[in-house]
Amino acid sequence: MTGSCLCGDVRYAIDGRLETILHCHCSMCRKWHGSAFRTRAGVRASTFRWLQGEHLLSRYESSPGTTRTFCRICGSKLVSLFADTPETLGLALGTLDTDPGTRPLCHVFVTSKAPWFEITDDLPQSATSPDAD
Repeated sequence: MTGSCLCGDVRYAIDGRLETILHCHCSMCRKWHGSAFRTRAGVRASTFRWLQGEHLLSRYESSPGTTRTFCRICGSKLVSLFADTPETLGLALGTLDTDPGTRPLCHVFVTSKAPWFEITDDLPQSATSPDAD
């Protein structure tokens, strides 16, 4: 699989499968993406590589131990890095240029969802993370 930012200056490849894909409704993801929720997938760090533009990445520590990366040219959100699980990255699924071959499994942090958005699909919903409920 391959992906890129909006301007195309940052590109990456994934040489493996994606882990769980989910829709996160927490307020941080909503603000970070400027949308009702963030669709993300777990990716094994060992299968992820930057193809170009890694020097264009900016980083933001949104909470202790969580660093979010984005293209400093166009602002596209790319991967999140987790200090407590460095072997897994959080991939902003909207940056994929190819079909991942799998689909979202659930909605998480739905108690913090935007009041103006209604979840209308039949995916399971969790008040917290997928493992907590």
